[in-house]
Amino acid sequence: MDPLGTFLLGYPLLMAVVWMLLAALFVLRREARQRGLRQPPEGPRPEVSVLIPCFNEAATLAETLRHALALHWPSYEVIAINDGSSDDTGALLDGWAATQPRLRVVHLARNQGKAMALRTGALLARHDLLICIDGDALLDPDAVGWLVRRFDGAPQLGAVTGNPRIRNRSTLLGRLQVGEFSSIIGLIKRAQSMLGGLFTVSGVITAFRRQALETIGYWRLDALTEDIAVTWDLQREGWQVAYEPHALVWILMPETLAGLWKQRLRWAEGGIQVLRSQLDLLRLPRQWRLLPLLIEPLLSLVWSQAMLLAVVLQLAGLLLGHGGWSTPTDHGPWLLLGLVCLLQFCFSLWLDHPYDRQLAPVLFWMIWYPVVFWMLTTAAAVVALPRVLLRPAGRRARWVSPDRGVRPI
Repeated sequence: MDPLGTFLLGYPLLMAVVWMLLAALFVLRREARQRGLRQPPEGPRPEVSVLIPCFNEAATLAETLRHALALHWPSYEVIAINDGSSDDTGALLDGWAATQPRLRVVHLARNQGKAMALRTGALLARHDLLICIDGDALLDPDAVGWLVRRFDGAPQLGAVTGNPRIRNRSTLLGRLQVGEFSSIIGLIKRAQSMLGGLFTVSGVITAFRRQALETIGYWRLDALTEDIAVTWDLQREGWQVAYEPHALVWILMPETLAGLWKQRLRWAEGGIQVLRSQLDLLRLPRQWRLLPLLIEPLLSLVWSQAMLLAVVLQLAGLLLGHGGWSTPTDHGPWLLLGLVCLLQFCFSLWLDHPYDRQLAPVLFWMIWYPVVFWMLTTAAAVVALPRVLLRPAGRRARWVSPDRGVRPI
């Protein structure tokens, strides 16, 4: 097998094994004793502020507020920030605030972007622990308890991210994303935790220590993915970030190819933007503890460009009558990759099964995951790279209305 083929095959094979081993270590050291528990252990119950940035959320807002106002927590406030919405979001928020004393509403005169909405909410919050969710997110009643307990006795812990679960599962794309959040995202967050940090907290559910946010100047206004940027800013400032699989939130995801493409392209652009801004780590020995979190996504970006090169060589060879790029005739390594991927899917779904009892039927649909999502994410990375390199520095990042799929019944 030539070097290009070896890299295209060997990299995902190696990383699948590494992620599984590290995730297994996470389970043994940090998760095993509490797997299956529905309620968090007893402990301090400090006051918290729940921040909900909203932009054109009229279709989902009532469910989000209903869950946010029904938490199993004695003392908290909910702050909803209407970021210049053009639909009925503002009127709905005012109606809820009139009858819900826990709810405070802030209206921004014009759309400023999610980072500014979060910053506004954080500055107005009364409490030192800030729990940030999205405007379509249904917060589990016990999520606050699971998040907050991690801060007790951990003064250097700046953020704790939770475990998003997908609500809409009526289409193939929806089912594939259910499997993806377990077999890829949940697995990697566990594995990265054993490396001493995270590449990103989940923008849809994360608890922050106000002091930590103050030291970094809150969220970056020019970040395409504010969750990735704030994660790296915190870690570079010496704060720790952690993953708590028990802290659940139920979210909606795109179920059309167009909506999924827009989402993954934004994710890819945001990830590359942050990677580009963090390359100076290579010459800062005091920050080398973060190198494992930087090198892996850099290699993933190289892998995507290598896949593009393989496709171009194949097409060029066919057009020139040379037969294209020489694909390996020995199918053994590719069969091994397929088996390792299947093992990863099974292991990952087992990891998340205590938190989502409807995962077993998803395994059948995951056979399509490499075909659909590997191609999609690879294409997104290829397209995103020049867009980020050509993007003007300091340009404000603003909301993009998402495709939230087919609503669950």
